[in-house]
Amino acid sequence: MGDRRFVVELIKPSHYDDDGYVIQWWKSWIPSNSLACLYGIAMDLARRRALGPDVAIEIRAYDECHTIIPVRRIIGRIKRAGAGVVCLVGVQSNQFPRAMDLAARFREAGIQVAVGGFHVSGCLAMLPELPPDLEAARRLGVSLFAGEAERRLVKVFTDALAGRLEPIYNHMDDLPALQQQVTPFLPLDIVRRYGETIGAFDAGRGCPFQCSFCTIINVQGRKSRYRSADDVEHLVRLNWGQGIHKFFITDDNFARNEEWEAIFDRLIDLREKDRIPLGLMIQVDTLCHKIENFIAKAKRAGVTRVFIGLENINPDNLTAAKKRQNKITEYRKMLLAWKAQGIITLAGYILGFPADTPDSIRRDIAIIQRELPLDIIEFFCLTPLPGSEDHQILWKKGVPMEPELNAYDVEHVCTAHAKMSKAEWEAIYREAWSLYYTPEHMKTLLRRAAVTSVPMHSLLKLLVSFATMVRLESVHPLQSGVLRLKHPSERRPGLPRERVWVFWPRFVWETLYKHVILAGVIARLFVARISIACDPHARAYMDRALAPVGDGDDATLDLLTKTVGASAAIAHIRKVAELTGASRLN
Repeated sequence: MGDRRFVVELIKPSHYDDDGYVIQWWKSWIPSNSLACLYGIAMDLARRRALGPDVAIEIRAYDECHTIIPVRRIIGRIKRAGAGVVCLVGVQSNQFPRAMDLAARFREAGIQVAVGGFHVSGCLAMLPELPPDLEAARRLGVSLFAGEAERRLVKVFTDALAGRLEPIYNHMDDLPALQQQVTPFLPLDIVRRYGETIGAFDAGRGCPFQCSFCTIINVQGRKSRYRSADDVEHLVRLNWGQGIHKFFITDDNFARNEEWEAIFDRLIDLREKDRIPLGLMIQVDTLCHKIENFIAKAKRAGVTRVFIGLENINPDNLTAAKKRQNKITEYRKMLLAWKAQGIITLAGYILGFPADTPDSIRRDIAIIQRELPLDIIEFFCLTPLPGSEDHQILWKKGVPMEPELNAYDVEHVCTAHAKMSKAEWEAIYREAWSLYYTPEHMKTLLRRAAVTSVPMHSLLKLLVSFATMVRLESVHPLQSGVLRLKHPSERRPGLPRERVWVFWPRFVWETLYKHVILAGVIARLFVARISIACDPHARAYMDRALAPVGDGDDATLDLLTKTVGASAAIAHIRKVAELTGASRLN
């Protein structure tokens, strides 16, 4: 009683689709670690009465990917309290236009707004001056936050309570250690809005590699910073207390987390001794199979899905992107190691490297289908993301780039290519999905799953999403969810508001049409799954992708012979073998 109120509204914005509508779902797929981090930090400040013993901090969080932002209610709450701030968190480059449209509505009502995330941090880390979009944000009166919020958020709240947010909070030169920091957390009512009731946390930040298209290394640094096993256990138990046991560990490369083994060991204890049914997805590099016990312990810790930065199968392209750690001669061995543990493999694959053409991309996808035991491929367009070395180089050289930030979603072409026109590049990106996810190849993936004990039901759900979202919704599967939501009031400012008697009948018809197609894809995959499950010879299935490495035919694989770079890689291995007395490619 008698407390002063300080209202904190944390918003993770979505972005606009090609028609200008916010991309939003009844349930979205990917949880936001940034939102969980900020919520956990803000709740800790509230518990500790960090703004003073007489100041009660009220906190609410929203992920716009599954929630319409109640702008008017937020404005009303802050005005009634007399003090507060709207924090736009984890804002990526493609989300920045939507973030600023939301910010403009709050600023018009006199509400203080701060924005942070990879776009702000990447630009301040890599560019000599503020780009026009950040300058426009400053003119709007939006405070820019670069860096990480651990032990820094209290300063923002203190300034907002006094009504004097600083124009820029730049902490890029002082990234915090993560041990004994407040751990990420979101309440159950938010987590339930994700498709699988899944939480997210980062066990570490930073990556030692130098990929030129990557923003992680310039925003989070090249040095591994990690949470302790005690921190991770606390986080898991806190979430298990509200029934959450599935997590996406968002480390860009968990295999390079210096504490990976201690963390896995603790998670193994939680699964095997405390009977917490953990289900985890992690991200790793293509050499993690060379780390002793890494994959075996991942399985015991509860890893069911692993995302691998495969990126390309042409060594020339990998070299051009400074992705030298990727060795195509290790791809099959690495993927088979994950298959041996019954873990679903997902791989990022980038289209638009210097040597790519539409024909070479079609050839490479066919090679992957035949020769790599890979389950899910996620295609991306090579994009000069603000915060990456690629973007910095083009900026300094004055090379034209797409001025519309909403297009920097790794689905749209944002700069010129030496061998493809923009139209050709965009066309082959869309075609790539249909080339890989053919009905026949999806049956093959289910056959491989039956042989390797990969959960067929989980794989089937992924196949439905990745085979249909680009075609039906024109969004990347990672931005998708269950039941697309749209509202005429949520169209991008500057575009005409559609009349309700035009908008809603079309939306209902489109929704029904899309779900008829979805039902057909699901039915065909279920029939294939049942057929395979009933086949007494299913466990005997074998193809070239599943063949053990080193059977003598590896040197004849198209993977290792169809590009100049691959031939050079094989020649190098043979030379090393001659010098060391080794006799096999592996």
